[in-house]
Amino acid sequence: MKVIHERAKCIGCGSCVAVCPRFWEMGEDGRAKLLNSESDPKTDTENLEIKKKECNQEAAEVCPVQCIHIVI
Repeated sequence: MKVIHERAKCIGCGSCVAVCPRFWEMGEDGRAKLLNSESDPKTDTENLEIKKKECNQEAAEVCPVQCIHIVI
């Protein structure tokens, strides 16, 4: 299972950080950052392999621009 964060679409609202601080923080650029993830500069995404969805599912659901995806 993987969490994918499309940073280019992120508006920096902080909803993901509020509901899932174990995996998310606000970056210096004002956009959310997926902790311990691998960045792909070509697509401006962050990717993190996970075993359980945990609070990432809620983070994806509360994101107003739907830039967080859980891929099974």
